[in-house]
Amino acid sequence: MSMFSTGILVLTSPLHVLPLRIAPVLTSAAQVVERTLYVHLHPGLNLGPGGLVWPVYIPPVVDLCSLISRLYSNAADICGHLDVRVLLTNVRAQSGVSSAGSVGTNSPFPYPQTLSHSPEVVLTDFPIQDPGQSSLVTQCLQKYAGHCYICTPSLSSVLLHPKLEEVCSEEDNERGRQTQSESLETFSDVVVGGTFDRLHGAHRTLLNISCLLANRRFLIGVCDQELLKNKVLKELIEPYNIRVQKLQEFLNDVKPSLKYEIVPLSDPFGPSISDPELQCIVVSEETKKGGEAVNRRRVENKLAELVLYEIQLLKDAHRADIEEEKISSSSLRTRLLGTLLKPLAPRPDLSLDPYVIGLTGGSGSGKSSIARRLEGLGAVWIDCDQLGHEAYLLGTSVYHKVLQEFGPDILNKDKTINRKVLGGKVFGNQERLKALTDIVWPEIALLVKNRIEQAKVQGKHVCVVDAAVLLEAGWTHLVHEVWVATIPEEEAVKRIVQRDGVKEEDAMRRLKSQWPNAKLIEHANVVLCTLWEPDVTQREVLKAWNLLQQRIQQRRQEEISSSF
Repeated sequence: MSMFSTGILVLTSPLHVLPLRIAPVLTSAAQVVERTLYVHLHPGLNLGPGGLVWPVYIPPVVDLCSLISRLYSNAADICGHLDVRVLLTNVRAQSGVSSAGSVGTNSPFPYPQTLSHSPEVVLTDFPIQDPGQSSLVTQCLQKYAGHCYICTPSLSSVLLHPKLEEVCSEEDNERGRQTQSESLETFSDVVVGGTFDRLHGAHRTLLNISCLLANRRFLIGVCDQELLKNKVLKELIEPYNIRVQKLQEFLNDVKPSLKYEIVPLSDPFGPSISDPELQCIVVSEETKKGGEAVNRRRVENKLAELVLYEIQLLKDAHRADIEEEKISSSSLRTRLLGTLLKPLAPRPDLSLDPYVIGLTGGSGSGKSSIARRLEGLGAVWIDCDQLGHEAYLLGTSVYHKVLQEFGPDILNKDKTINRKVLGGKVFGNQERLKALTDIVWPEIALLVKNRIEQAKVQGKHVCVVDAAVLLEAGWTHLVHEVWVATIPEEEAVKRIVQRDGVKEEDAMRRLKSQWPNAKLIEHANVVLCTLWEPDVTQREVLKAWNLLQQRIQQRRQEEISSSF
């Protein structure tokens, strides 16, 4: 079956049946759509003979909230690669058709809605009793989708036939038809807050249900600055403007009729405690206390309390031992470790054999332990700290140049350079430091080139250049990829104090003299973190190594193909 980038799934099963059918339907849809899957709800839609294929309004009911939560939870488990979006344009307490075969003035789609990604295929769970009706149902489905959304001119259609077990008996069906689902209380203005890093199923559930509850305005506070300081792997959090852009695109697809206000949060409350028009705040069991704190502040400000609408957290079926039980952005950031975060720049000037990794990171980041692990996997470890010591040896060109630049008082009695004395001459003096690095760094780069050449002669296929100053020294021209080892600053301080026996303030001063993690990661193709137990680091490095082998193989195949 052909694969499509973007599809729209029209769900026609009754609301009381849908929760049990979502998983097999999503499984089938994931075999057809590979990027974005829009979900359009129209329970009871008849696409068969005599059916009315015009869009109508669906009333907001309590069951819709649980259905949305179930849908995103199943999607995270079954097809996590898909960008799933539940559309709510047709959900409102209003009738939708004026007469058979014509769209009334109260239609949810007076004209087709433009989505961020134009659907190339429309799918449905509509059951076909007679295979001979497939062509008719297909035509009706395409017509229906065209009434609702602007699709590609060559829109395809697929009738999903998942292997559905009998999810309910006739008695249950009859009970479902007779039972009136409880109406959902909605509000003029709704507010939520969060980091919204790498929109995932839990975010989408929160946003979708908030859109369902809101009739006029939806206010979203997005954590920024101070509120990000204690986040796990905070340097991997997407920039504020990217998170806002993704929110806007998602929300405009879901319910374009709402007025959206997205504001930065530098404190836990933002406008939720001062906006008199707000009526409802959507929270999870984890953030309920925060919602209660908002209400206390509103009372202090002589404002009406907000209705707290609580949604359940989504469990993460794919969590690792260091990750949270719930679906969370911190877990997603953890899964990025060892993967390729930034596309590789073409390096036609560098031979693929050996393939060279430039590994850098701040003091205490565990950079050398990572290099040692990579060496155990077969890489050649080129330790630039060791090469730096070699460069200063008595009689080398660096030795004579440094002696001429800084004077004989930097020498020990045996005429070797006293690195501690030399360091004291350059510490805090950018001009003198530059004079030193202008002498030393080029020489170390030459030594690195020599080691790489030696590895090539020895038939080695991967080298790891372990260099704290890889980026500052401008040595990226020597490597194919830049890998960065990162650790929270407070953990780095603890490690430096324990390892080197220095005071905390000295350790902090050393870190402040180096590039911060965020600046290093801006240049990284791959990021690693040694915050957790050694076995976790080992798995992380092994993952990075295996993915590296795949990239090397792919680049070699590309090189062979281009030679023909």
